[in-house]
Amino acid sequence: MRILIVEDDPMLFDGLSVGLGLAGFTVDAVATCEEAFAALETQSYDAAVLDLMLPDGSGLDILASLRRRKDATPVILLTARDQVSDRIAGLDAGADDYVGKPFDLDELAARVRAAARRGGGRATAMLEWRGVVLDPARQVVSLDGNPLVLTRREFGVLRALMEHPGSTVSKSTLEETLYGWQEEVESNAVEVHVHHLRSKLGAGFIKTVRGLGYRLAEECP
Repeated sequence: MRILIVEDDPMLFDGLSVGLGLAGFTVDAVATCEEAFAALETQSYDAAVLDLMLPDGSGLDILASLRRRKDATPVILLTARDQVSDRIAGLDAGADDYVGKPFDLDELAARVRAAARRGGGRATAMLEWRGVVLDPARQVVSLDGNPLVLTRREFGVLRALMEHPGSTVSKSTLEETLYGWQEEVESNAVEVHVHHLRSKLGAGFIKTVRGLGYRLAEECP
């Protein structure tokens, strides 16, 4: 899951980038409205976390821009606890949730997951397919009740596919989900992750759709 963070406080900027990265998110972080607008023009995100007070405007400006162009990206606002009017304005403008400062990082991660889940039309957090159960919050996977050990990238590929059962997910979409701006992507990286997943889940669990991408197989071969 790839998210955008817009925060100008250096300590929070670093803490959110590292902390949410450890929580399993692929994080792109910027510090200004201008940088946020540029990022949103070139990249799709599963969710955005916006601070309200920014050097060149407000997170509400970014939110308004998204909603004007009918972009339904889930948005969580970061606000001071006493800014009730800002919270009301944000929710009325189309924000999905808000978190008051200071906040607990685990709670913020849970709220991001919940907002993205609602945005994707899913009612439950757990993902299940043919005996595989994936828990996004705890970042664990089991097959027929037995725990599996996956790398962070393998987990990301599997999660992306299980979030879209019955659909083909392109290689480029998987790359964008797994890798942030500062990370180099090998040309065959996705193929390698899929190969390793097949060795752990069964060769027929993930189907290659030639020229289009990958999808979960409906039935065992």
